[in-house]
Order: sequence, then structure tokens, then C-alpha cells
Amino acid sequence: MATPAESETVLALRDLSDRADGPALVAFWGSEAAQSEFRLGTREYGWHRHLRGQFFCIENGLVHVRTRHGSWILPPHRAGWLPPGIEHKVSISGALSGWGVMLTPAASGGLPPEPRVLGVSELLRALVRRATSWSQAEHLLPEQERVVAVLLDEMRLAPHEPLHLPMPSDRRLLRVATALLAQPADARTLASLAGEAGLSERTLRRLFLAETGMSLQQWRQQARLTLALERLAGGDAVNDVAEALGYATPSNFIAMFRKAFGDSPARYFSRRREPL
Repeated sequence: MATPAESETVLALRDLSDRADGPALVAFWGSEAAQSEFRLGTREYGWHRHLRGQFFCIENGLVHVRTRHGSWILPPHRAGWLPPGIEHKVSISGALSGWGVMLTPAASGGLPPEPRVLGVSELLRALVRRATSWSQAEHLLPEQERVVAVLLDEMRLAPHEPLHLPMPSDRRLLRVATALLAQPADARTLASLAGEAGLSERTLRRLFLAETGMSLQQWRQQARLTLALERLAGGDAVNDVAEALGYATPSNFIAMFRKAFGDSPARYFSRRREPL
């Protein structure tokens, strides 16, 4: 059950995220501190949706956003984009500080129509920091509106990062995907998985690619990356994560992680920036 402080946080966020009036963009900053208006730390928010689009980033820890059609992992210094009206649930693990902006449906029009994970430039981050200084304003001054215009441009130009795990809708494919998420070390062949789903190997391959945009092998690796990020952010040792995901040795897991993210797990999670 939420504490009174957490309930106030949820209400404050809901008030901002469901306002159709007011400024086109409202920026906020949060931390795990008890006095923070927007609490982070480690917590979960159940299924909900917002009238406004949301663009948010954490400085450390991990955020896992789930929708009915897939999930997105948000590591430090990557921004998540949720268009207006998308139903979702959020898990936050060890996030000490972060920021976000809420956009009216009209202001969200030039941004992607589906959730994404995006890279964050120093300019974008600085613009959000500026916008948080007038987050309580009911109407923006002309110079503030110009900052919003540049900020929206930076959001549109932000590079897309492949941290999405799409879920198939076909019930037979969904059964396969759910089983692999529950047992990430499962090394069964495509033929074995197809037989269990009541499909031919060829049909499973064709349908999975059509519904997720990935081969089953690619999807399985992306699922393992997703689970690895969650467990590492939660403080699990690399050796334990490698074993849980079915890698023969920790070095094999580290090589896969480095190929995907350009850094070893230790370096990836040690990178920090100064808070806003």
C-alpha cells in the first residue's frame, strides 16, 4: 500500500499529466529524497495512462516500461517516450535522480506515435533543466516558448536506441515468448519450441518475424539483455546473471553485453553525471 507521501506524488503527477490546459510543456525533476515532489527510488506504478505524452530520463538505476504490445528498458541517460493515451505500467529500480517533461497531445504531434527509448544530448538535458525552473507557470513567456520549440526539435532528432522487447499477439507465439521470459536459460531449439506451440518450425519462424519484427533468435537475445539490465540494476553479481541467463561462462555474457551496449556491465552501470 502506498504511503501518504507516495499517494501525494501519484496525485501530483496525475494532475500534471492529465491537464489539457496550461503550458504545452511542463518539466519536472525527481529524486529518492523524502522531500522530493516526484519520488523515485525503487517502486512500481500499476496500469494507467496519461492525457499528456511523457518524455523522461533517469540519472542512475533502471526503469522498465511495459505496454500491452511490448516492453522498453530505460537505463541511465536514455530517455523514454510515451505518447499520449498509451496504457502502461512502470517499474523503477534504484533510481536516485531523474527528470521528465509532459506534453499536450498537440505538442506531441511531431514525435513518434509509439513508445521509444532515445539517446539524450547535452543540449536536450540543459534545455530540460532550464524548463524545470518555470514548471509552475500557467502561461509561458515568448522566450520560454522558444526554449520549448528547441527542446521539441531535440526530442525529434534524438537517436532511437534498440531497447524494445515486442510481444507477439498470437496466443501460440505468446505462450512461447512467455515461457522464454520465465526461463531465460532455456536452450531448446526452434523445432522443439514450435512443436510445443503446435506449429511447424517454418510457421513459427514466419509468424514470429511478422508479429515482432525479429527472428526468434534475435528476440531471445533481446529478452536476455532486458532481463540482464534489470538484474544488474538490482545489484545482482555478473556471475549470477550470466548463469541465470544460460551463458556457459561470465566472459561469454560480458562479451554479449559489450557488443550490445559498448561497455562491460561494470562500466555501463558505473557511469554517472552530475544531477540536474
